Amino acid sequence: MTETKNNETVLVLGATGKTGSRVAQRLSEQGIEVRKASRPGFDWNDRSTWTAAVTGISAAYVTYYPDLAFPGAAEAIRDFSKLAVDHGVRRLVLLSGRGEEEAVVSEQGVRDSGAEWTVVRASWFAQNFSEHFLLEPVLAGEIVLPAGQVTEPFIDVEDIVDVVVTALTTDGHNGRVYELTGSRLLSFADAAAEIGKASGRDVQYIPVSAAEFAAGAAEQGVPEEEIEGLTDLFARVLDGRNESLTDDVEKVLGRPARDFSDYAAKAAATGVWNR
Repeated sequence: MTETKNNETVLVLGATGKTGSRVAQRLSEQGIEVRKASRPGFDWNDRSTWTAAVTGISAAYVTYYPDLAFPGAAEAIRDFSKLAVDHGVRRLVLLSGRGEEEAVVSEQGVRDSGAEWTVVRASWFAQNFSEHFLLEPVLAGEIVLPAGQVTEPFIDVEDIVDVVVTALTTDGHNGRVYELTGSRLLSFADAAAEIGKASGRDVQYIPVSAAEFAAGAAEQGVPEEEIEGLTDLFARVLDGRNESLTDDVEKVLGRPARDFSDYAAKAAATGVWNR
């Protein structure tokens, strides 16, 4: 195994996303050349865009949109991984979903590729409340989800990124599966309370059925196929299967995972919840 050198290039798929943009920035700060790939230049649904992305690359951070549990993901990951190795890519780090059986199937394509591989599994990102589909609900004061009273080990994206960059650039992570969690379990009501405290806003969590969630997403203009996939995914992974903590962040980074309250305080300080 060989560590990533500054004269090599690392491919970052989903380079405009929450993890991809940060991974690209961290690598660049380390003096490593980065090839950023995202739509329309790279499209999982257009295989003609794949070869240009992997040519001349030594390692790649692989994220799949919309989720590894969606139909077609396993085949795409398998074929992309093989193409990457055929073009000289030596190391693959895959972002996967914790508690998703279909995601495990998709992971197999990376395992079987012949590359050095690392799988990083995570569930709910803390940053979903400030950078993604839960931002507008927070601003409206109502987080509406089919999650009941389940608790989640909300993981700070910054921790995911630190683990991914470590796996991409240093040895000792080949063949490893890391399940990343935050430092404690919180219900969505707990998370809403933490955000409210940090932001000074009145934020409530409202549990709904999967059907009610789907209807609300449709009213907001979310595409039907995406609603179906997300509703099915939420119904399965928000059943308590992820109500446990790991110390994998500390194993890789030598420090504990960031706490949700720290995330909330930092997000509030940016003003994202002020408007």
